[in-house]
Amino acid sequence: MSIFEGTLTSLAFCWTIERRDGAGLALTSHDRDLTISGCRYRSQPGMVPAAIERKRGIGEAEGEVAGAITSAALTETDLGAGRWDGARIRLTAVDWNDPEAASVALMTGELADIETDGTAFRAGLRGVSGNLSRPVCPETSSECRADLGDRKCRIDMAGRRAVVSVVADEIDGMRVDSELGGDFLWGDARFLTGANTGFASVVVGLDGDRITLRDQPYAAISPGDRMRISHGCDKIFATCRDRFSNAVNFRGEPHLPGNDLLTRFPGA
Repeated sequence: MSIFEGTLTSLAFCWTIERRDGAGLALTSHDRDLTISGCRYRSQPGMVPAAIERKRGIGEAEGEVAGAITSAALTETDLGAGRWDGARIRLTAVDWNDPEAASVALMTGELADIETDGTAFRAGLRGVSGNLSRPVCPETSSECRADLGDRKCRIDMAGRRAVVSVVADEIDGMRVDSELGGDFLWGDARFLTGANTGFASVVVGLDGDRITLRDQPYAAISPGDRMRISHGCDKIFATCRDRFSNAVNFRGEPHLPGNDLLTRFPGA
């Protein structure tokens, strides 16, 4: 008999959530922890599906989940810093009287659009079939679509990174313990220690030992926090050709006329 049948049901939802960095949680909506196939699903923080929509065929499944921020493993800082954005999630329904019995798979996908209010959070669920709506080939662009050092760019990043420590967090940027050359402008900056560990952004301002990030870190920056900063690229063909000698791997179409052809040149 299905767990959805019968006069009385003993239904519980179980979630497995895996972040992009490999960290994960196993949670249940039941009021006690459940152990299923050797995996312990914790009842705290409680999570319940606010809405789940399933469709026949390959239509995109959608949903929403809500829960309380009551665990050291699921904090407002991590949620606000985006560490759970895009996390892989699997939702099943089980019989808490017999958790080892066959479960019913409800949804697999990713967390998206996470919102917090201090004590609770709400997030959207994006089904894996939503990947079918993504473009199957890249759109043309005058700028490079690759990131410096990735598999498409193929630039060797050895010797193009530096680890620095924050000396002071100021209104117009951060001061670090060493001066950085202009090659680090537009580069990736990732916190290695402190409350913002794992947070990454782009260096948009650079003046000696003072750097400015594109995005404001969610948590406070403290002196001594360490960051890894990589060389950057403005994704322009001339930079790729002259600075990196990598024109053969440029992932853009700088000479292809577009809608901006008349405004691309001065005096047009």
